[in-house]
Amino acid sequence: MSEAKIGDFITVSRADGVAVVTFDRGDGRNALSRQAILELTETAKSFADDLETQAVILTSKGAFTAGADLKDPAMDRRKANGLLERRHMVRIGPDLCDAWEKMEQVTICAIEKYCIGGGAALAAACDFRIMARSATMRLPEIPLGMNMSWHSVPRIVSLVGPARAKRFIMYGEDVGAEEAALWGLCDEVAEDGEALVVANKWAKKTAKLPPNAVRMTKQSVNAVANALHPATSFMDADQYALATTSEDYREAIKAFLEKREPKFTGR
Repeated sequence: MSEAKIGDFITVSRADGVAVVTFDRGDGRNALSRQAILELTETAKSFADDLETQAVILTSKGAFTAGADLKDPAMDRRKANGLLERRHMVRIGPDLCDAWEKMEQVTICAIEKYCIGGGAALAAACDFRIMARSATMRLPEIPLGMNMSWHSVPRIVSLVGPARAKRFIMYGEDVGAEEAALWGLCDEVAEDGEALVVANKWAKKTAKLPPNAVRMTKQSVNAVANALHPATSFMDADQYALATTSEDYREAIKAFLEKREPKFTGR
């Protein structure tokens, strides 16, 4: 087995055609800071010339992720020097998910505890999702006055259908592993603490298959399923930039910090 460190938060171990990417910020929450997002993106790109690895597992120490790190000053778009810089800053989320989706290897998420916001967008960009029995997914963006971006809406619709996608995206409510499996958002439910074990079984099964046929199949399925995704999501970063200038967004964040119900006006 070989092991390598990418940046401060990512460890990649490889053995027998399977790579395990472990995200660990050391606090069990694993919020997505700007640095973490860039390291995860670079990790995905690092597999471009890897012809030995056939399956990549993405997991975390503790919870899969608490979503975007709102305490990271580098994530504060209000500090951008004009619209051009603001548009550039919001590209990192879509770029992260696109990088994981474009990988030729089969990608499998092993999710424990919770997977929130951008974490769910990242999971939707992967091929398969294994959730621990008590794990949950949640998208808090709409109740916080934002749109759901990171090119995730068409991916979620492809996985669960339009009505469930609306429920998942709009209401910001937890979706448990059993319900996620019923929807098609989760591919197998593992016992708590065993998501990585089950993901390894999927990865080892994949690694035993003919690599050319597997890679071509993934490419073919994605070409069919994702054909319209760029046409329907290319503006979501600009929509986010617009939504976060609204009074409703400021009210949502203020209410969240003050632990009260927000009062939205559409302004």
